[in-house]
Amino acid sequence: MKFPEFDDELWPLLAQTSRPSRYAGCEWGPVAPKKGGKGDLVRFCLAFPDVYEIGMSYVGFQILYSLLKKQPLADVERAYCPWVDMEHLLRSHKLPLGSIETDRPLSAFDAVGFTLQYELSFTNILTMLNLGGVPFYSEERKEQDPIIFAGGPGALTPEPIAPFIDAFCLGAGEILLPKMVAVLSETKGMKRSQRLETLAHIKGIYVPSLVNAHQDGDAVHFSSALSLPIKRQIVEDFRGSFYPEELIVPTANVVHDRVPIEIFRGCSRGCRFCQAGIIYRPVRERTVEEIVNLVSNLTNTSGWEEVGLISLASCDFSGLTELLQKIEPIVNGKGIKVSLPSLRMDRFSVDLAASLEVMRRGGLTFAPEAGTQRLRNVINKGVSEEDIEYALNAAFSHGWDRVKLYFMMGLPTETEQDLDGIVDIALHALSIGKSWKRRTNIAVSVAGFVPKAHTPFQWEPQNSIEELRQKGQYLKSKIYNRRISLKYHEPEQSFLEGVFARGDRRLASVIALAWEKGARFDGWSETFSLQRWFEAFEEKGIDPSSFNLRSREEKEGFPWDHIDTGVSRDFLWREREKAIQGLLTPDCRWSHCHGCGWQSYGCQWSQGGVH
Repeated sequence: MKFPEFDDELWPLLAQTSRPSRYAGCEWGPVAPKKGGKGDLVRFCLAFPDVYEIGMSYVGFQILYSLLKKQPLADVERAYCPWVDMEHLLRSHKLPLGSIETDRPLSAFDAVGFTLQYELSFTNILTMLNLGGVPFYSEERKEQDPIIFAGGPGALTPEPIAPFIDAFCLGAGEILLPKMVAVLSETKGMKRSQRLETLAHIKGIYVPSLVNAHQDGDAVHFSSALSLPIKRQIVEDFRGSFYPEELIVPTANVVHDRVPIEIFRGCSRGCRFCQAGIIYRPVRERTVEEIVNLVSNLTNTSGWEEVGLISLASCDFSGLTELLQKIEPIVNGKGIKVSLPSLRMDRFSVDLAASLEVMRRGGLTFAPEAGTQRLRNVINKGVSEEDIEYALNAAFSHGWDRVKLYFMMGLPTETEQDLDGIVDIALHALSIGKSWKRRTNIAVSVAGFVPKAHTPFQWEPQNSIEELRQKGQYLKSKIYNRRISLKYHEPEQSFLEGVFARGDRRLASVIALAWEKGARFDGWSETFSLQRWFEAFEEKGIDPSSFNLRSREEKEGFPWDHIDTGVSRDFLWREREKAIQGLLTPDCRWSHCHGCGWQSYGCQWSQGGVH
């Protein structure tokens, strides 16, 4: 629902938009804004730089919203990026972008926090700032302007948007936001520069204006009066860690329309392409009893008919079988279905999926990632030919007739034989389905590989647009059977993502110029235009390929060297060297500690046991 604190002039405009539900604010669960209160109350706006249905599917917003609501010195509302039709309407009617709860303009908040989930949402941040009446650049903001901060995985590679952000939260919001609330409340009335200096003394807060970036060609070096690098903060013990007692439930359809319950955080499988697997280490689990209680309480209060047990690799939860047994009577009694969003490609995962009714309604999705065993060893995927055989046979034997397979093209050391392997696996999957007398359909999705910071492949070049397109077309030319569909991600977006994934502060001026030229929702194919970006790069005299198409030296100064994720650069280099040799690194949870860096901080797995 809306809480009418401001005159709502949006309602007459909603019928003119493609999806009015994005702006109507018709929800169950949001708490009314706090009225009046002391002058030290800090008003936050959590801002998601994409449309409502995507932002509302992000579990982090639910956690942080509820966390801030419980802070005595804080209140919180939310804002999402308006689609291009609503942006036009807001501008033509001279209306500011405000929160979904009260339409309070972004400029009227004490602090506005952006979630950085995807590099191609950077221009949406500028759209929201501009519509909300906030200057783009931190150095141009006045004393009355809100503090603009940002968190999420993108905060660990912050430099491309550093000039736009006053402070980055590196790591867990559950740890950092209460400390920010205290500082922002205590420093009300002080100069903006003093407030930022005080924020910078919180462990895990990065204030770009207090850190100098020295450009040496393509290399970057950092200096500051503050201690560098700045270390990511984590919830050390996940047992009993904060989780909402109630959830905001939208009346409109959203991407993930379910009760989301984070059963554990982190991943130790060590896939060398996966940034999330590095930056969310170490693995920390909730207890089975805690999760059972969350399932019971949140299904009672939300009305959702599905529960998602979410994590980076849900099937790796050590108590999963016990958990499913204990929640079975709860969900069956309420007619609620359970889903596991991430499945391994093995028989255990498929058998488990077969026991979950919600997963039997559609097809199964697997991610072999590479077409040959050699290349899967390079990326440390840990999926063998036998695993693929077992998983596919198990899937079709349990009655599925649709399987989706995810792959990447452009991986380091890739050859034509590896591409042919993608086609071979698809054909083999079709053959196995036929052997089980299934009317089989195989959907193959191939994404262009983007090397990411804080991974073993941060030193590697990305394939060019032309190379990725040629590979995608080559794969499509190999598919003749109508039971197999193959789609590949358009390489232009992968190219731009690669630029920002390892970019530095020079890119901020390019982002601003591209926005002025009309760049919006660059992650959406219907609004994306690479030509705008190339024009912006050319006008700023910056070669985008210098960020993503070249190999890097082992000791090169990276634009993220002042950020410490907890995983050491030496470990990443060792993993890169093992990748070139095709050597595997087994999961440390089931083998032994590999010295990634977290053992120095008391990682439970390096100490030999589960907490």
